Amino acid sequence: MIEVANRLKNVQEYYFSVKLKEVAFLKSQGKPIINLGIGSPDLNPPFKAVMALEDSLNQDGAHKYQSYQGLPELRDAMAEFYKSHYKVHLSAKTEILPLMGSKEGIMHISMAFLNKGDAVLIPNPGYPTYASVANLLEAKPMYYDLNEENNWLPDFVALERMDLSKVKIMWVNYPNMPTGSNATHKFYDDVIAFGKRHNILIVNDNPYSFILNDKPKSILQYRQAKDICLELNSVSKAYNMAGWRVGMLVGNYDYVNAVLTVKSNMDSGMFYGIQKGAIEALNSSNLWFESLNSIYRNRRKLIWELADALNCTYSDETSGLFVWAKLPPHMKSEEFTDLVLKEHSIFIAPGTVFGSNGEGYVRFSLCQEQEVIEEAIARVR
Repeated sequence: MIEVANRLKNVQEYYFSVKLKEVAFLKSQGKPIINLGIGSPDLNPPFKAVMALEDSLNQDGAHKYQSYQGLPELRDAMAEFYKSHYKVHLSAKTEILPLMGSKEGIMHISMAFLNKGDAVLIPNPGYPTYASVANLLEAKPMYYDLNEENNWLPDFVALERMDLSKVKIMWVNYPNMPTGSNATHKFYDDVIAFGKRHNILIVNDNPYSFILNDKPKSILQYRQAKDICLELNSVSKAYNMAGWRVGMLVGNYDYVNAVLTVKSNMDSGMFYGIQKGAIEALNSSNLWFESLNSIYRNRRKLIWELADALNCTYSDETSGLFVWAKLPPHMKSEEFTDLVLKEHSIFIAPGTVFGSNGEGYVRFSLCQEQEVIEEAIARVR
């Protein structure tokens, strides 16, 4: 067999890819598995988005290669989205780059700025892809601690004590995944100052700001952010379009253009119909979010009941698609989730998937119908 590249020796298959194979096997054996582990929205996208995609299929040029920068009207819709919801003014021509999902953006940003041996600041707990991409590019992940005592915000005093000499990128993510914690105004001011002080590119991964959150924030709202920051955003969670793979990178022209240089060598543009659908989604009124969050609010109450039944504790002041819950004392995350899967046929995510600071916690997804969550509660009780 041809030997694989050395970079794969430091990267494992994504946890959910492996675990879903196990869940699928259990289902094939007749087990009635309830999946509360994955944050893949189960609700429908905006009707107008679906209709726009369908109507586009017979338009001239719909099936040709598309621009690497996306349709001008898509960039215009993204600029208006930021102006309307965040009060951030962006140039649709120079400060916005549509992406095939923000996960693509994590790789492309990293490829644009990291050399072998560079270091990356990664939250612990945090999205596992940040570290995986760093390892694939032979950069060094440097983890910074998030903990419950500090409301899952970084300790900048501790960060200043780290050797930052090789750090090029710092990943931040609020509303936070997996914890659901929201960042303060002071945090954004502090992280921008930190990036400027150490010449570190701050990348805010921001796909959850409209889910169960009355005050959506963008890092670009804050003074001097464009000097040192980029932001990723997405229609996946906000508009139930995860499978469409539509994201956006916004910020300083020079930084965005560097990422475009990578992207233009990696794909041939987003499918025309998906772009047309995304435009309609982004043009949705605030009534869309009110309706969406009404459903998630009801689901979250039920997930809290499920957490109570499992003797877990949680904060009721979080945002996003998940409930982050603390286990009873002395319980290990993976042992607990394996036990729940075995005894109740319910799949939830162990906190250790997201880093060592996730030990002692689990994550429940809100992406199941109310009746399904009620069934999960009944099984546990």
